Amino acid sequence: MTGRERFLTACNCGALDRPPIWMMRQAGRYLPEYQEIKRSHSFHEMVRTPELSAEVTLQPMRRFGFDAAIIFSDILVVPEAMGQGFSFGEGRGGVRMDFPVRTRADLQRLTPDGAAARLEYVYAALRRTKSALGQESALLGFGGSPWTLACYMIEGGSSGDGGTVRAMAAQRDPVLTDLLGLLTSVLVQYFRQQISAGADAIQIFDSCAPWCADYEEYSLRWVREIVQGLPEGFPVIFFARGRNSEAASLASTGARVLSLDWETPLSDVRRVLDRDLALQGNLDPEFLEGDPAEAADAAQAVLVDMAPWRGHIFNLGHGIRPAARVDSVAAVVEAVKAFKHEDYAVAAG
Repeated sequence: MTGRERFLTACNCGALDRPPIWMMRQAGRYLPEYQEIKRSHSFHEMVRTPELSAEVTLQPMRRFGFDAAIIFSDILVVPEAMGQGFSFGEGRGGVRMDFPVRTRADLQRLTPDGAAARLEYVYAALRRTKSALGQESALLGFGGSPWTLACYMIEGGSSGDGGTVRAMAAQRDPVLTDLLGLLTSVLVQYFRQQISAGADAIQIFDSCAPWCADYEEYSLRWVREIVQGLPEGFPVIFFARGRNSEAASLASTGARVLSLDWETPLSDVRRVLDRDLALQGNLDPEFLEGDPAEAADAAQAVLVDMAPWRGHIFNLGHGIRPAARVDSVAAVVEAVKAFKHEDYAVAAG
């Protein structure tokens, strides 16, 4: 079974020899080969240059042999294509948007028409990566949820608590609703173009989900609209940080896979679902920053917790952080690849 076959089978809750494995942010700052490219190219250059984006995407595939690659890009290319650029701040870092979107006049500064077409560099990177991977490994496209993108756009960048967007939601400000509608329309087009360029699945990141009080109104219904706008049955992975306890509601979006943070055992989530649904996760990324043997043991615990293995995609509960150790990542990959049918049978019995 190839990595691509293994990944797509898991999305459909089919029988597997072992779970597929990939890791959120598997390409990036913890890798020495990435740092080599970063010395001569900015982040924006790497994202906007298909050759560089594809190369960075492929680096962890060569080193670790993951079953799936995720294209090297950023969720904020969507607001940028709509006319709201972004940069990275000095000092403590963080994202800065060129201007906040908080009024009707701010909305009118955006140009959603043609935004998806202006992201051709992402599609070119996907095509280039797909050609390199062939049929051996799956290729994922991705984007932010409308709510998460709106949070960045309204707050004007990174925010500690999302106070402005939370206040707008509490006041039922129509500017927020209109912005979510614009983003949803652009994201449907963007994801459809990623699929045409070779993506085998799309992951939607709702990283700002903890800030949303009325989650159905301001996030789930828009994600549902996106899923309905994609080809029927296409694998969509939905990651809603901090919302593990609402798995049934997350499933109502129509996503085929729920990606969960590390705060709840996957088996607890599976028990509350009323239909077959694949689960992705959910090793605490902090384990990758410590001893390789401890990281492998922690991965083993996640695998045993999810036995039997149908419908499990091994991943982290959030993205790899810059302090991750290459040898600990390798140890986790080895542990997953060594966890065979017999191990599941023993664990399940």
